[in-house]
Amino acid sequence: MNAADWLERVRSLTPAEPVRVLNVCGGHERAITMAGLRSALPPTLELIPGPGCPVCICPEEDVYEAIQVARHEDVTLVAFGDMLRVPVNAPKREPRSLEQARAAGADVRPIASPAAAVALARENPGRTIVFFAAGFETTTAPVAAMLAEGAPDNLLVLLSGRRTWPAVRMLLEADEPGFEMMIVPGHVSTVMGAEEWHFVVDDFHMPAAVAGFRPETLLAALVSVLRQRRDGRPKLENCYPEVVRPGGNAFARQQLETVMDTVDATWRGIGTIPRSGFALRPAYAAHDARRRFPDYADDSRKRVGEMPPGCDCAQVVLGRIRPNECRLYGVACTPRKPIGPCMVSDEGACRIWWSAGHRDNAHRAPKRSVG
Repeated sequence: MNAADWLERVRSLTPAEPVRVLNVCGGHERAITMAGLRSALPPTLELIPGPGCPVCICPEEDVYEAIQVARHEDVTLVAFGDMLRVPVNAPKREPRSLEQARAAGADVRPIASPAAAVALARENPGRTIVFFAAGFETTTAPVAAMLAEGAPDNLLVLLSGRRTWPAVRMLLEADEPGFEMMIVPGHVSTVMGAEEWHFVVDDFHMPAAVAGFRPETLLAALVSVLRQRRDGRPKLENCYPEVVRPGGNAFARQQLETVMDTVDATWRGIGTIPRSGFALRPAYAAHDARRRFPDYADDSRKRVGEMPPGCDCAQVVLGRIRPNECRLYGVACTPRKPIGPCMVSDEGACRIWWSAGHRDNAHRAPKRSVG
């Protein structure tokens, strides 16, 4: 079926009373917004952006640690491009991002993949390369593979990897999650398997569906969860079978299990979520930047590691407010001068909404629909 056919089914299944669907993945939010799906859906059906932006939730203390390593050690620090612009809470006289640290003289470079970090290390055998690796399972798995396959001795990893599902469980365990149905991340399910999300149905009796990133598969997932809700028979349905297979990617999962431990981890502005992080196993200690440069891990940063004053990114990430309901959205915080991380990343809901042309701040102007 084409998108118009799926949309007609969505409309026929949407009840008269308001219903809310959490779309966990930042990639889903971008696809939904850029395709203008919200404006085409019935007014009683609300799609809520969730905690699926790794740049948005990367702990402030980890970004700060990366900045200090880059500034004070004779290293080349590399990171995925969006991470260079994430701001931290610091005095104005100090660099507040990796981009500002580079402007101040630190050797900081953006990369697109772990392979680029390996290539740089091999091209510069006499120089220490530090890879600030922040991301969810889909980007942490290639980092694990890089180490398992034998990374160069001069390549270190400053790891800030997170697991997606524990944050969703935390939302579901709240007194009022704020949604009744869920669209499950497609990329994470490709790696880890859709089975990882059975807890949504088994423990919380909530309709759920895995979706891809085209309008047709997103609408198919909406049809699935709306039908499940209508019939009172919640289940986990895979609406992305061409990519998401039972068990996920067995090789990638094995690499993660070989290289990484699962640990309690901090999410910026949210706090510590049990078993939600990755850490390098002792066998890979020689590549652990935190072991090589222990002086820059500052636990006191956790006390100041909330969002900047006035920034409501954490509430956006948790789906409790919409991006334009942040007090700073479009007023002091824009992609050119981001104050919070949700305005930095291409997977951050604030950046996505702004890029789609939704410029009204709910505190200053009447709400408009967004795509």
